[in-house]
Amino acid sequence: MHALLARAAELGAGYRATLADRPVARPVDPAELRAGFGGPLPEDPSPPSEVLEQLARAAAPGLVATAGPRFFGFVIGGALPAATAADVLAACWDQNGFNAVLSPAAAAAEDGAGAWLKELLGIPATASAGFVTGGQAANTAGLAAARHHVLAEAGWDVERDGLAGAPRVRVVASEERHATIDRALRLLGFGTRAVEPVKAGPQGAIDVEDLREVCAAGSGPLIVCLQAGNVNTGACDDLRAAREAVGDAWIHVDGAFGLWAAAAPGTRPLLDGVELADSWACDGHKWLNVPYDSGFVFCARPEVHAAAIAYRAAYLTGAGELSGMGDLTLESSRRARGFAVWAALRELGRDGVAELVERCCRLARRFAAKLAEGGAEIANDVVLNQVLVSFGGDTDDLIRKIQDDGTCWLGGTTWRGRRYLRISVSGWSTTEADVDRSAAAILRLAGR
Repeated sequence: MHALLARAAELGAGYRATLADRPVARPVDPAELRAGFGGPLPEDPSPPSEVLEQLARAAAPGLVATAGPRFFGFVIGGALPAATAADVLAACWDQNGFNAVLSPAAAAAEDGAGAWLKELLGIPATASAGFVTGGQAANTAGLAAARHHVLAEAGWDVERDGLAGAPRVRVVASEERHATIDRALRLLGFGTRAVEPVKAGPQGAIDVEDLREVCAAGSGPLIVCLQAGNVNTGACDDLRAAREAVGDAWIHVDGAFGLWAAAAPGTRPLLDGVELADSWACDGHKWLNVPYDSGFVFCARPEVHAAAIAYRAAYLTGAGELSGMGDLTLESSRRARGFAVWAALRELGRDGVAELVERCCRLARRFAAKLAEGGAEIANDVVLNQVLVSFGGDTDDLIRKIQDDGTCWLGGTTWRGRRYLRISVSGWSTTEADVDRSAAAILRLAGR
């Protein structure tokens, strides 16, 4: 085992050492890639050392340098050194993060990291913290807590009686909400038609006056979904004004990447009033730069959070004192994600997290300026790490050229009826030189 893990570490470290110079992605033949993982299932066992080498060879052509400094797609951060090493240890320890009986260490790590996260993100210290897979799971769990609370306030036990015959729950959300909100509503039985859409302003933040009018136009149990970090523009809803507009309605904040703005002095004003919400969703594998998968759901009412998510079973009775870990997430069997999160926060510290957020925002502005100098249209105010870019013409063809070129990687989006290049600067290792090199490549490929 020692030699096997040493070889795995050697292969992994060797790969990471190439990230600054290698093409971010290469054109790949899917059939050839599948062939490396295909063929008949072997009849006989194989030595683990041979399996490891075969895996490394088979995967190599299809690896994308998402952990590197020039990957600007999907708001993906590259895993920090300490967080990467901690995740390797977590795999070796093989802890089930369901409760403190299965792993006292995993429970303690989540308690410690959860407290640090709440402090950084401006969330009340008394809130619960569940370590989930990402924004989808966090939004689903947060909205499950909202569903429980607003229906309990109306005298309905949704966990016992379901939604058939329940009072109708109103779900008010921006017309520019993230798609994971809609999927959470589907999974929770509301359906997407439950959404009462609210207009968004010029940069994609929710129109507070329209929010006030939409909420006032009806009655009954009410859930309001707000956003910290528009997925296209980075714009943040005015959380304090929204709370004043909706009264005591349950507010859920989808802050997959934008919630990290609260951790830096320069961007913290964008999230004024964040503590006034009832539940929050956030990702670790975005701006905190921990390995996939890692997300967080927080709830201002821990007892509501547990009531919506927890379950009991006969085989758990008498198993010992259970922590709240398994009461706050949708998985019974799950990775001990707290180790990598704790390591990332310990490596960066408060000042390091703030510097990471502000540096990415500064680099995004640099990206926008370089492209604008080359004749590009920048469609958004670059308030966080998102940049929308258009050169006119066939945007999707340009995206394919950029991806095939390999200097950097970015994707596209449609915002308000137009196609744009979408640049997300989220990686801890990205430098000014990486931005300049990438901008030059984009301009070259755009014929500018």
